[in-house]
Amino acid sequence: MADAIRVASSRAESRGGTIRRAILRGLGVVLPPLLTIVVLIWAWNAIESYVLRPVESGIRHAIVWYVNDTLADIPEGAQASTESGRRLDGFFYEGTNYVPGPNGFRFLPDYVVNKVDDNADYFGPFTPGPASASAYWHRYVELTYMPRSIVVPVFLIVFLTVLYFLGRVFAGGVGRWFVASFDAAILRIPIVNKVYGSVKQITDFAFDDREIEFNRVVAIQYPREGIWSIGFVTGGSMLEITEACGEPTLSVLMPTSPMPMTGFIVTVRRSEAIDLDLTIDEAIQFIVSCGVVVPPQQRTDGSVVPRRKAPVTSEAVVGETAEKV
Repeated sequence: MADAIRVASSRAESRGGTIRRAILRGLGVVLPPLLTIVVLIWAWNAIESYVLRPVESGIRHAIVWYVNDTLADIPEGAQASTESGRRLDGFFYEGTNYVPGPNGFRFLPDYVVNKVDDNADYFGPFTPGPASASAYWHRYVELTYMPRSIVVPVFLIVFLTVLYFLGRVFAGGVGRWFVASFDAAILRIPIVNKVYGSVKQITDFAFDDREIEFNRVVAIQYPREGIWSIGFVTGGSMLEITEACGEPTLSVLMPTSPMPMTGFIVTVRRSEAIDLDLTIDEAIQFIVSCGVVVPPQQRTDGSVVPRRKAPVTSEAVVGETAEKV
């Protein structure tokens, strides 16, 4: 009886483990694209809220100001639209039929009211109707001159074009000096400098090619001998350090997991750095996953030492390149 209970319990635990592993695998498959979509939607919402809508509102106000044909009083020579001639019945004037606005104090052309009322669903089922003649004109301009099907593509084209020219202008010379001066001024402001500095580090890592164009991926023994860490070679080190070591040295960025955009710089002898058969992207994936995602060419079960040639060091790579030259 006890054996049967143990067997049943073991089977239940096995099924539970299988279900748990299946759920975790499902999350592993679903979360990356889902989080990517969430980040992209968040970025678009931020651009729409703080760039597109203010620009769209300014242009719409300018168009409304230009085409607005609202009358506060019945002009002389106007023909009442009904026999009673009451103020709120509307009137004809210069070939246009004017009707009262929602509050009854101003008159606007009937084609404006008709178009807005006929396309009320365009603004959403829960959007309240216009409360004034000006509101009617704004919605009319949005429907006639600035529908989203035209505004969004045009905005994206203009926005990307502006970003392109800004990138070209601020890539060097006076533009780079201006950006550096602006950053220095912002970083002197208390509290603001903390937020701005953190955001700039992230954006520089994500968007600035100069920040992520590393030479190669290497492994060095850090923080002590026998412990290997992955780093990115950013170039040669300082002259005085090289002279003190008596041999060529490298500056290596040591990224931290799971956020590779943070880290620190160490200087090592070139002979102590081992070049790895990894691309920059593969190394970043390895770091972000805390060592879980290992490229196929570097996989091992951890128990058997694979046969391979002697480690290819940076010194050997430089020597081979010199021989070819």
